[in-house]
Amino acid sequence: MSLSGTTPRRRVMTIYGTRPEAIKMAPLVAALEADDRLEPVVAVTGQHREMLDQVNTLFGIRPEHDLDLMTPGATLAEITARTVQATSELLRETRPDVVVVQGDTTTVLASGLAAFYEHIPVVHLEAGLRTGDVRSPFPEEANRRLTAPLADLHLAPTATSKANLVRESVDPARVPVTGNTVIDALRWTTAQPVEFDDPRVAVAVEEAALGRDLLLVTSHRRESWGPRMVETMSAVRDLAQDRPDLQVLLPMHRNPVVREVIEPLLGPLENVLLTEPLDYHQFAHALAGSTLVLTDSGGVQEEAPSLGKPVLVMRDTTERPEAVEAGTVRLVGTDGATIRAAVEELLDGADAYAAMAAAVNPYGDGRAAERSVAAIAELLGVGHRAPDFDPADSAESRQLLGA
Repeated sequence: MSLSGTTPRRRVMTIYGTRPEAIKMAPLVAALEADDRLEPVVAVTGQHREMLDQVNTLFGIRPEHDLDLMTPGATLAEITARTVQATSELLRETRPDVVVVQGDTTTVLASGLAAFYEHIPVVHLEAGLRTGDVRSPFPEEANRRLTAPLADLHLAPTATSKANLVRESVDPARVPVTGNTVIDALRWTTAQPVEFDDPRVAVAVEEAALGRDLLLVTSHRRESWGPRMVETMSAVRDLAQDRPDLQVLLPMHRNPVVREVIEPLLGPLENVLLTEPLDYHQFAHALAGSTLVLTDSGGVQEEAPSLGKPVLVMRDTTERPEAVEAGTVRLVGTDGATIRAAVEELLDGADAYAAMAAAVNPYGDGRAAERSVAAIAELLGVGHRAPDFDPADSAESRQLLGA
């Protein structure tokens, strides 16, 4: 029953600052806008300024509040302190009914803490991911662990994530399993026509469609910096040199610490395409057009299996074990020889590739935002939550695209 006209819409403030946060928040914002019980209020911290704005534009989001907190070279401590203070001031001025944070960035921890201090309920979207090592990934594992005690509602993407929280003594009744909103975003985005800003990327994707192997590489995480990144990017260099028919596409993170490693090692190679960061729309289509993915990212581990793309993760741990268990993601660490062998096994072995490319998707069915809104409505006393997401109940969750 609609409450419109009889009860004011409850104000739900979403706070985010990075591109991955924006991607996963966007379906929730859209679902909130479509619900006549709830009113979304979007606030951004501006942690990834240009990339953040691109995602907001793609999904038609216009933030009501832009804190614009990021400055070049700021330390984690400086970012945290600045975000807590600015967010606290915003919350005192606006007094939303609930605050939603997403994932594991410094924005999540700082904004959740600010809301807690202001006695405003905290909802944690994509809650419960764990590697078991508080320093890997750094600082994300600590951020999400520290956010959990502050949250009143934990929107867990999978049953594994819920189990992690229950082991930490979180009340199971406060942990609905929603699926991951990144699948909602991916489904919508890959259905939209794309034009690549860089014509070389368009050519690489077109050639991949005609049978040329395309290795999509992303590397930027803080724990990958230094000797580890030199090792992993040297492995990519060696693969490209040994396999001239292989096309490597690497959208570079803007951080100079990353570029100082990547550009000297890979820049001179003709079959390595180094580009500026692709906006989310273009990246999603590049991902869909790739042969396989080599990454240290978290979100790609969720997206690529939905597209039937094997993922090799250049990390020793992952907070997303579901795809590893399903066989579509493999941890390969940061040893160069191991990375090269894993890539070559998939490029040369049809059976090994087919085993990983089976698009088993444990992360969602495109209805995560809908379930999240229902749970938030229940928290606010204006609705009831939906049944938990279960991959076994949805054919779409096993074959998302082309179903």
